[in-house]
Amino acid sequence: MMENQRIRPDHVIGPLGEPLTLADLPPPSTRRWVVRRKAEVVAAVNGGLVTVDEVLERYDLTLEEFASWQRAVDRSGMQGLRVTRIQHYRDLYERQLKY
Repeated sequence: MMENQRIRPDHVIGPLGEPLTLADLPPPSTRRWVVRRKAEVVAAVNGGLVTVDEVLERYDLTLEEFASWQRAVDRSGMQGLRVTRIQHYRDLYERQLKY
């Protein structure tokens, strides 16, 4: 019975190095996604604090949108989440793959 239960941490390390709990995550009513908020949600999922399905439902996101946040963080860190710089970081990543 215990092997089927998944133990979740009570906190994870956030994008700025601080402890991040469920209470610290952006509210479900969030509509304006700044870099820090996106990075906190990605860190929470990567750390096992919440699941992808929970995030998609809580914030009414599509899987593609959340996956793009994860890719941006993996490739370029928090800077990759800046909407105004998406094309720049995409081009940079593609150039790195070529060489």
